[in-house]
Amino acid sequence: MRLDHVGLTVGDLCSLRDWYRDALELTVEFSFEIAEHDFKGVMLRGDGYRIELLERAGSTGRPSPANPIEAALVRGFGHIALDVADVDSAYRRLIEVGATDRMSPRPSPEPGVRMAYVADPEGNLIELLDRTATR
Repeated sequence: MRLDHVGLTVGDLCSLRDWYRDALELTVEFSFEIAEHDFKGVMLRGDGYRIELLERAGSTGRPSPANPIEAALVRGFGHIALDVADVDSAYRRLIEVGATDRMSPRPSPEPGVRMAYVADPEGNLIELLDRTATR
């Protein structure tokens, strides 16, 4: 088995589609709609991973955590983690395109790994990991 994709329900599909596409340099693989449920989605493809963004009328948001420690107080989806070549530059780039800081770059609890957290424009956490030293 291998992970196929991560699904994330959002409040503004078009806006988040554009943000994820541009910020993470993803491509739109396909879009879909189930009109009788007022449900729409888009599958975005990265280098070896996919993110599915979903929007349904009437959905509600959960509180946006201030940091990953706070996020662990709520069960369920916590964050998307991406392996990047340079945490500091990836972090700066995402902040420049509208992400917000949730944990600045620093050593990870995992030996030899650097990490940072940002939140997308709707407050969903994205972890950035640099495993260069462990490869």
